[in-house]
Amino acid sequence: MMTNGSKNGPDLVIQLPETKAVAEGGPRVPEKNGGPKVDGYRTADVMHVLIRLVCIFTSVTAMSVMITAKQASTISLYGFGIPVNSKWSFSDSFEYLVGVCGAVAIHSLLQSGIKLWRMLSKSPIIPSRNHAWLIFAGDQIFAYAMMSAGSAASGVTNLNRTGIRHSALPNFCKPLHHFCDRVAVAIALTFLSCFLLAVSVVLDVAWLSKC
Repeated sequence: MMTNGSKNGPDLVIQLPETKAVAEGGPRVPEKNGGPKVDGYRTADVMHVLIRLVCIFTSVTAMSVMITAKQASTISLYGFGIPVNSKWSFSDSFEYLVGVCGAVAIHSLLQSGIKLWRMLSKSPIIPSRNHAWLIFAGDQIFAYAMMSAGSAASGVTNLNRTGIRHSALPNFCKPLHHFCDRVAVAIALTFLSCFLLAVSVVLDVAWLSKC
């Protein structure tokens, strides 16, 4: 506050303290469609990419383990030794699982590649709301497909382990334990991929809710 004398009386000058447009350390409101982002948004983007990379690993591993699942042995039926040969391609459910795992791996690879490229080029991670809805729908479709593939393969594997009640069909997993173990690992990885896709769906919903 300052006063200057004059003929017309003292002039009163009040100098207000300067204010900053944005307080130091204060949060910034992110612009829509991937503009300047706060740390929380960047962390979510990185986590989403990591989840997709893990999904690629689990899907490819499940597909590889299933494709290499084969074994030849003999079983005893009514006292006779019968040779058996088991391979993943003998079951439609196992073939379906391999196909879905391959499709999920490609989907996750494309999405993670696009996100990494946009992050490195400092472009919007998700350019539009329509694009976000497309990713959300794709993640959901592939998550349901993985669940159905794992469930179908589990039914066949369970039949191989228990046989058919009130019949002479034996437990095929006793002589073909190596084959059944590999199938079980592939099914477990399939359900893990399904879980990772479900997490991606949740992250998609979180992004859409903040648009």
